[in-house]
Amino acid sequence: MTRAFRLVDVFAAQSFKGNPLAVVVGADGLSDTQMSEIANWTNLSETTFLLDPVHPDADYRVRIFTPHTELPFAGHPTLGTAHVWLSMGGKPKSDLIQQECGVGLVSVRDDKGRLSFAAPPRRRTGPVEESDLSSILKGLQLTSRDILDAQWADNGPGWVVLRVRSRKDVLAIQPNWQALRGYGVGVVGPWDPARDGTEAQFEIRAFMGEGQGCEDPVTGSLNASIAQWLIEIGVAPEQYIASQGTALGRLGRVFVGKSGDDIWIGGDVVTRISGTITL
Repeated sequence: MTRAFRLVDVFAAQSFKGNPLAVVVGADGLSDTQMSEIANWTNLSETTFLLDPVHPDADYRVRIFTPHTELPFAGHPTLGTAHVWLSMGGKPKSDLIQQECGVGLVSVRDDKGRLSFAAPPRRRTGPVEESDLSSILKGLQLTSRDILDAQWADNGPGWVVLRVRSRKDVLAIQPNWQALRGYGVGVVGPWDPARDGTEAQFEIRAFMGEGQGCEDPVTGSLNASIAQWLIEIGVAPEQYIASQGTALGRLGRVFVGKSGDDIWIGGDVVTRISGTITL
C-alpha cells in the first residue's frame, strides 16, 4: 500500500534553510498507530496527514504528529500542508482556504504565492506560575534578571514565552534539556538595527522539552502567539519580520501582519522531495 508523499521546506529564506515537513497525502484509512509510527520514523519536528474534511466548511482536514505525540495545531505544518494540498490540485470553496484540525477551522490565504494563516485564539494567557517559571529558567540556564517578562502564550502546543533584551541574549541561551522536560518554551528578543541589521525585527527560538528535548528550527504556532502578545502590549508593530533558526544554521523568516482583528503568519514554502511512501 502506498500514498503520495511530499517533503517541503517551510519559512525558508534560502534552499534547505527553513523547517522541513513531511506530508502524507490521502491518509484516510490509516490508523492512529500507523500515523504515529510514520511520524516517529521521519523524526522531523512534525509530520502531517492530509485527509478528507468532516466539517462542511473545511477544504481538507489535517492531523499533525511529532515523533512522540499528536498536536491540535501547529504553524509550519499548516502552511506546508496547505502548500501540498494546493499543489495536488486543491481548490478552496471560498477566497480563503479552510483547514480543519484539532483546534477547529484555521484560515489560510495565498498572497501571490506566499501562504499565511490566521493566528488561532490563545487557549491560555497570563503570568507564568512561579514554580513553572523557576523550572523554565533553570532549563534555559537564566535568572529572573535575564528576562523582561514571561507569559503563557498557548494556542495548542502549550507555549510559555520569555522576553529578553536583545537578539544576542536569545542566541546565547544554552538549554539544559533535562530541566526543560515537559515544557514548550519560546524566547524572543529584538534586533538592534545598528548591530544586527534591518532584515528582521525580532529573533526567536523554540525549545521543546519532549523526548530527549530539541530546538525547533522555525515555529509558526509560537510566532503566532508571540505576535498576538507583542502587538497587544505595544512592543511590536503591526507588521514585522521574525528571524528563527539562526542557532541551528537555518535562515527562517516569518512575516507577521495584523489585518483587522486577525494576525496573519506567513512564509515561503517549497517542495523539496516528491514521491510515494510505502506502508
